[in-house]
Amino acid sequence: MRAQRTRFRNKAALILFGRAVFTTLAVASTAIGFFAGIQIGRGNFDAANFATGVAALFAVACAMLAFMLMRRRSLLRQLRALQSEVDEFADRNWELREAEERARGLIDAQGDLIVRRDGAGRITYVNDAFCKLVGRGRPSLIGQTFALPVREQSELSVLPDGTRVHDQKIDTDDGARWIAWREVAVRTEDGNEVQAVGRDVTTRVEAERALYAARDQAESANRAKSRFLAMVSHEIRTPLNGILGMADLLLDTPLSPEQVTYAKATKTSGETLLSLIEEILDFSKIEAGKLDVEARPFAIAALVEEAVELLAPRAQAKGIEIASFVDERLPARLVGDAPRLRQVLLNLAGNAIKFTEKGGVAVIVEPGERVHEVRFRVRDTGVGLAPEDQARIFQDFEQADSSSTRKHGGTGLGLAISRRIVERMHGAIAVDSAPGKGATFSATVPLMPAPGEPEHAFAPPDLSDAAVMIVAAAEIETSLLARRLGRWGARTCAALDEEVAFALLPERRWDALIVDYPLAKAMMARGDLSKIDVAKRIVLIRPTDRHELPALKAAGFNGYLVKPVRAASLAARLAASNAYEQAVADATDEAVAAANGAGAGAGADKGLSILVAEDNDINALLARALLTRLGHRPTIASDGAAAVESWQAARAAGAPYDLVLMDVQMPVMDGLEAVRRIRAAESEPELGEKPTPVLALTANASGDDRDAVLASGMDGLLVKPLDRERLREVLETIHRASAPLAA
Repeated sequence: MRAQRTRFRNKAALILFGRAVFTTLAVASTAIGFFAGIQIGRGNFDAANFATGVAALFAVACAMLAFMLMRRRSLLRQLRALQSEVDEFADRNWELREAEERARGLIDAQGDLIVRRDGAGRITYVNDAFCKLVGRGRPSLIGQTFALPVREQSELSVLPDGTRVHDQKIDTDDGARWIAWREVAVRTEDGNEVQAVGRDVTTRVEAERALYAARDQAESANRAKSRFLAMVSHEIRTPLNGILGMADLLLDTPLSPEQVTYAKATKTSGETLLSLIEEILDFSKIEAGKLDVEARPFAIAALVEEAVELLAPRAQAKGIEIASFVDERLPARLVGDAPRLRQVLLNLAGNAIKFTEKGGVAVIVEPGERVHEVRFRVRDTGVGLAPEDQARIFQDFEQADSSSTRKHGGTGLGLAISRRIVERMHGAIAVDSAPGKGATFSATVPLMPAPGEPEHAFAPPDLSDAAVMIVAAAEIETSLLARRLGRWGARTCAALDEEVAFALLPERRWDALIVDYPLAKAMMARGDLSKIDVAKRIVLIRPTDRHELPALKAAGFNGYLVKPVRAASLAARLAASNAYEQAVADATDEAVAAANGAGAGAGADKGLSILVAEDNDINALLARALLTRLGHRPTIASDGAAAVESWQAARAAGAPYDLVLMDVQMPVMDGLEAVRRIRAAESEPELGEKPTPVLALTANASGDDRDAVLASGMDGLLVKPLDRERLREVLETIHRASAPLAA
């Protein structure tokens, strides 16, 4: 535009100069013609002068005509140029108006509200959407400090670019609406203004609130479901505790063969029902989102051996063996969720026991292929699986044989639960099997070594060049024993029957002889085993065979191990030089005490004084009978308040209880409150008085229940139904005060 103005000024100057020149020439020519006329009038006519004047006038006229023509052409060109520029400016103006209309239409089509205010809060611009929302025209809003009727206001937040964001719930003619505002500062010719762009998010807010309400309702339902599951667990486990416990007591009494069959059937049915209930409860917890994984240090060998011991009675009742092997290359303590891993092992090994009719089940734990990876393998000699069934059995409610004529029952949840647990731990689970060839289930889980713990806490004995003979018909148990002894440096030889054993004994000097109990009886029939030149003669027995220890001792055995064999127990038996006689003597005393009943023999002198808080009459009767048979002295309290009163009375009399077994759910006062009062009383300084060990008796075995029990001041818990062997081990631990209270 500046160049055009300069060009116009130059043209105007040239035109002015041309006009001045032509005007001067015209004046000069007129003057010349005038003087020529005067001369003619005087009579001094001079033709030459006249011609000169006329020629000058004609030249001026021609020049004027030429100038006018040139001027016209120049003006026409300028006019055409100006017309072109006018057309161009008109097109640009039309495009700008069209772009403005498109932008306004786009904004209005989106429905966003736009309002701009000056520094005093006066409205300088609003769009149609804003006018429609407030029900007022634009002229009535411009220049006003109009404010929306706000019902709710969210917190104001500022974005990194300076944009302020907040939500408002406002009242409109169509009802309450939620508007999400974004406010930015803009610069205009009149100064700084604030432009607010609002979007109607009522639908989104209502959907979010509906989602939150649904979530709260679902969480409330889950809590109610958890309470229901806990109630069901307690109410079902409590009578099951009585059924299984009384069946055990009944089997300890003199019964006819027919009665033994019926009692065993009752116990087996109760155990099946208990397993079914536990699977359903576990699956319900998983479905409710309760599958939480916690990482805590734990001893891997103890976890595996305890799980195998829990399953041993079921396997031994079927006449099959179960044994474990934990590779000593693994760290002694790992970090992981020990209860969940134990559950996986119990599910895998329990499933293997169910489908195995002869042979046995091996549980092997060893390093995986990757660093800090642990593989749990459960190998059985059962019926095996077809290829099409191997992936299906890990699905919910699926079984290898789902027909109506299937031999083995169950819910089909055990393996599905194990799969979910292993995957939650970022591991993998699989099975390798073939029909008639057994199955190998494997679960591989990443587990880190526990920080601050020795890499290998267990120190195996040095059995270099030691010769050990294993006499056992069970192939799995024999192979795992030989594998472990070989790791310790021993040379092993396996004999599958007593004939082979007696044939091999004279061939060389043997440092130890390990004999399974069925073959030990056959060897005892051949003569006195004490005459065999073997320093350590160890018999392998089941827990139910403890009453045979006196006869085994008399036959020449000087040591025993309870199956399934723990690595530490095996190492102690083989490494010690004089522990065998004392071990058999202690076991003999226990067997005699148990056989003689309450208060008989050593039981009256060596038993514990135990307070049992139990409100269920049948469970109280069961606890009294079990403790009495184990040689202890129980006292029963029917509720928490009575338990606290009995504990205080015994303490005041100078004969405090050695142990308190406390039921958790009881009338008048529950077990948690009772223990809190006991611990509060113990906090008062008393010389020479130690806190009384307290174990919970509970039918609820969830993590929350365990945490509540420990938080109340209890030292551990026993889960109903009570297992006699587990109870015996815990009581022996407390009696000897040689291990922490971890039930």
